[in-house]
Amino acid sequence: MAAGTETNKFKLFNDPIYGFIAIPTERIFDLIEHPYFQRLRRIGQLGLSSLVYPGAYHTRFHHALGAMHLMQRAVAVLQSKGHAITPSEAESVQIAILLHDIGHGPFSHALEHTMVNGVSHEALSTLLMERLNHEMDGALTEALEIFHNQHPKRFLHQLISSQLDMDRMDYLRRDAFYTGVVEGAINSERLLSMLNVADGELVLDGKGISSIEKFLVSRSLMYWQVYMHKAVLSAEYMLVQLLRRAHELVQQGDTLFGGAELQLFLQKRPTMQDFQQDPTILAAFTRLDDADILGAMKQWTQHADPVLRELADRLLNRRLFRIKFLPAALTASQRSELESKVHETWGYPLADCRHFVLEGLASNATYKSDKQEIKILKKSGKVIPLSEASEILPLSVYSHTITRPFVCWPKGIEWID
Repeated sequence: MAAGTETNKFKLFNDPIYGFIAIPTERIFDLIEHPYFQRLRRIGQLGLSSLVYPGAYHTRFHHALGAMHLMQRAVAVLQSKGHAITPSEAESVQIAILLHDIGHGPFSHALEHTMVNGVSHEALSTLLMERLNHEMDGALTEALEIFHNQHPKRFLHQLISSQLDMDRMDYLRRDAFYTGVVEGAINSERLLSMLNVADGELVLDGKGISSIEKFLVSRSLMYWQVYMHKAVLSAEYMLVQLLRRAHELVQQGDTLFGGAELQLFLQKRPTMQDFQQDPTILAAFTRLDDADILGAMKQWTQHADPVLRELADRLLNRRLFRIKFLPAALTASQRSELESKVHETWGYPLADCRHFVLEGLASNATYKSDKQEIKILKKSGKVIPLSEASEILPLSVYSHTITRPFVCWPKGIEWID
């Protein structure tokens, strides 16, 4: 590079949540500039939630930068309390959180149920991080060790994945901001200031108990008001059904409108082995984003297949299915009766009516105390689990899992008695 043409890699992002976010190192700048990461600008953070909360158009790109910023703050807090974190470890843990969502596909979790076969976004994130590590001559090796909990300082991994990680801390605050659900707002700065390490584990100072209790309550409220909102669930299950129908048609030899990447995933539904053995599949995935689905959906509203056409039109124009939470899973007779009503009301062939009766299970465990208990550091130096330390919330609030079966079907058809 000629003299005077060097790129200034120490940039600032103006974030509506935290203000200015600094890119701390040249390597992190290079990762943000990489096409794999830039794709996250085109992947929505909350999928179809904007159909309910019109402001919820923020992206995985926003979230990843926010989580990296919180990680910078967490590292600074822990260092100020005398815990040794080297510059290399500080950079690596920031890289790990920056890339933790890089494997998300279009509309996030919808792709995992339709266009890939048994491959999670976490597994794809690992593949892409390994590919980046190869491109950067092993510079991400330490970040991968932290990401996979293979680093001797376990608390670094807990900053990425635990009950009180930077991922959750950012998405709760960010999602509450963009949806306008003020009940979900958390005081991330207060929580960060209370972080500590004891016996090699991430803990919270005792005086932060009230903040973590508020964090757990906010998380529970966000699940039922945003992530598991009835209309959001209906839209997401309709999208899953739309993509399943598209896959069926392609398997039958039909040609659907769509880019080359979308065509590949509708035809093949790759397994993990496919991703590992065929580099062209992973490369195609890195070019797939929300725009591919939306662009195809618009054209599918004109398709000859009535199921594909109807589902696409309903999603684009927000004519969502009704949804009803049930005391128990839908029975075979209830499903048969609903499908018959769809057939009678809309005239679709009875065999196709299964696409208009959608079953699901909404589940929310605010806090799994039997898995990764948040630890509280008392003034005496004793470390106790949060479920024993809290004097406000009963243990059941932490450990109880709420599970609700539900069914979706077109409006205009009454529920069966």
